[in-house]
Amino acid sequence: MMLPRVAIMISGRGSNMEAIVASTREGVLRGRCEVCGVLASRGDAAGVALAEALAVPTRIVPSKGEDTQSYGLKLLGALESWSPDYLVLAGFMRILSPDVIAAYRGRIVNIHPADTAAYQGPDGYGWAAAHNLKQTMITVHLVDEGVDTGPVLCRRAVDLTGASTRDEIAQQGLRVEHAMYSECLADLLSGQYDALVSGIRSRNTRE
Repeated sequence: MMLPRVAIMISGRGSNMEAIVASTREGVLRGRCEVCGVLASRGDAAGVALAEALAVPTRIVPSKGEDTQSYGLKLLGALESWSPDYLVLAGFMRILSPDVIAAYRGRIVNIHPADTAAYQGPDGYGWAAAHNLKQTMITVHLVDEGVDTGPVLCRRAVDLTGASTRDEIAQQGLRVEHAMYSECLADLLSGQYDALVSGIRSRNTRE
């Protein structure tokens, strides 16, 4: 039986990517999906070398200087040969174009280091530090045309007791992220979120 193919998209260190790859080999994602490739928006992303060390195919599609529309077309071209069933954003720091979202609607997943109902946008851990939060949330959601506005698949709390700086908060949060993302993806692949997925996919037929 063919397993669903997952392309992971990164812009930086790739720690969530590493955790997902590990989970497909010896964790909750084993036997549920395969990582067909890792695509990076920056050539200097540390996650590229990490993916290569894990024997995962890599591709770099530089985003610097590209507008959203033209970059989206390049992403679609780069992803085509991998034929992914799902795009998993793991620290991918570019807004996806409407073309990419339409092509993979209901099959693009993102992790956001905050409660998307309270904060959307970059550096959720910096936002938590600036607001002196004692607890924050990690959100995994489907991607739509907005910024961190798509249907929520799961949320998990992060206790920030003893964490006062942005880096300390990030350390606390990443420990939650690394386990949570794979678990949520496993639930998605098992059909637990089919109603949400159907709802977002139906938008293509109405547009």
